[in-house]
Amino acid sequence: MADTGLPASAAEIPPSAGGPRGKDEVALDLMKFIAIATGYGRATQSSTGFSGKPVAHSPEEQVDALLGLFERCRKVVQGS
Repeated sequence: MADTGLPASAAEIPPSAGGPRGKDEVALDLMKFIAIATGYGRATQSSTGFSGKPVAHSPEEQVDALLGLFERCRKVVQGS
């Protein structure tokens, strides 16, 4: 693989060779995917169409939203 000089993203880093991944790791990856793909937990979300006034959330509210999303992902992974 050629070195492009660009930093590798978290999605490109292979899992450790220490064995199978735990359910919490899978839930964390799922949470990251959802948060990145949807903009979940961001301070301002842009959308097409009518959206009203943008709501400014505090950093604490953003963290609470992401932790809640992680818990939901854990429940989904535990159920499978």
